Amino acid sequence: MAKMKAVQVPKAGADFEIVEREIPQPAAGQVRIRVLACGICHSDEIVKEGLFPGITYPRVPGHEVAGVIDELGAGVTAWKKGERVGVGWHGGQDGTCLACRRGDFVNCANGKICAITFDGGYQEFMVSPVEGLARVPDSLDAAEAAPLMCAGVTTFNSLRHSGALPSDLVAVQGIGGLGHLGVQFAKRFGYRVAAIGRGSNNAALAKKLGADVYIDSAATDAAAELQKLGGARVILATAPSGKSMSALVGGLSVNGSLLVVGASQDPVEALPFQLIAGKKRIQGWAGGIPTDSEDTLRFAEMTGVRPMIEKYPLAKAAEGYARMMSGKAEFRVVLTM
Repeated sequence: MAKMKAVQVPKAGADFEIVEREIPQPAAGQVRIRVLACGICHSDEIVKEGLFPGITYPRVPGHEVAGVIDELGAGVTAWKKGERVGVGWHGGQDGTCLACRRGDFVNCANGKICAITFDGGYQEFMVSPVEGLARVPDSLDAAEAAPLMCAGVTTFNSLRHSGALPSDLVAVQGIGGLGHLGVQFAKRFGYRVAAIGRGSNNAALAKKLGADVYIDSAATDAAAELQKLGGARVILATAPSGKSMSALVGGLSVNGSLLVVGASQDPVEALPFQLIAGKKRIQGWAGGIPTDSEDTLRFAEMTGVRPMIEKYPLAKAAEGYARMMSGKAEFRVVLTM
């Protein structure tokens, strides 16, 4: 059997190891993908450290996959060899649970998760259920498309469903892996964009990405600054700090929403009166399903939204992961094959 290289986690908490595996064969309802690029996401820590119940090891991480269909499993008719595809966090749904019966596939009770339910994209070839596939436009570079399968769809999809309208003030907390995309999408949606960062270092970059205003939360009261601008209809909270998110609740406008997409280990807190007065809310948002990813990719293609990336070869996956975890990457780390 033909062989391929893969980067796997042998057990929870163990170091990455480069192994040679047989190229997998797709079963019925699956396709095999020749991986061209795979983003390294902070959520890959879930696989690396065993933070999610039910993960079987060894496991190949990676849920920001861009590649080309290489082989079709039995019964697959809606896809063809050579088609450019991506796979994100959402790897499929059961179609029978209550959420699925209501069309809410992202909240499927038995949903498949790429790199948790099945092996992900830190390898030269991978197998995916057809329910997890998104079509990738030909004009998008694979290394730039890959992060859009997670960070991209998370920011794009949350903002477009946030209730904000063109010309509304939308603030993006954090100019990092999620935030630098959030600022770009927010600007292309026609919002008045306030970028919130800690320190003055990101001010010029935030403006270049499309922010109309930059607020240094280390030097000013960011919530008060937002109120001076009329209050934010939406604050997209991307930096993983519940304390920093909590400090921004006072910056919401009437009917405003703190939209949480950055996963932190500390709580987001608000005084009841802060929410009652003006009917404000705190809402979480998970990325989306493959059709949402397709919308994200098409919109990025149309408007020029692109992730800022650092590339590493597959053989240096451990180095790329460490770079991502250090918080010093600008801003998404991508493995290329």
